[in-house]
Amino acid sequence: MQPMDRTSESQSKLTGRLQPMRTRDSSERGSYGQELILDLHDCDSKKFTRHHIERFCTQLCDLIDMERCDLHFWDDLGVPEEEQQTDPKTKGTSAVQFILTSTIVIHTLDLMRAAYVNIFSCKAFDTDEAADFTAKWFDSKAWTSNVVIRR
Repeated sequence: MQPMDRTSESQSKLTGRLQPMRTRDSSERGSYGQELILDLHDCDSKKFTRHHIERFCTQLCDLIDMERCDLHFWDDLGVPEEEQQTDPKTKGTSAVQFILTSTIVIHTLDLMRAAYVNIFSCKAFDTDEAADFTAKWFDSKAWTSNVVIRR
């Protein structure tokens, strides 16, 4: 099955922002689960800190009714300055929020002001609500999302 691209014919002519598209719960399709894939651009890079990402994970999990487990980070925190990342495609914070039913993976890129978020769960969740919340959290001015049904 092809991923659903929310960019096609869902761009608002008034705001230039993408508008939510309804998707069916994974349980309606007899699938294993669903994965929401978000590409967020023109974000507020001040929200790319461990503190903000942890708060994001907590609030997102509450919103979509997921049970949080371990949260792990990968970034330059504590790394000597001469060893820190300088490439725009690698300078940022990555996090994996394990949830009881799978994972939320976040990659932020400070210099590009972009964030890439994947929310995968075998438990159904409202992908539109999760996408809107995530775009607002990171103050994204331009974003796209796809929903992949996992079989």
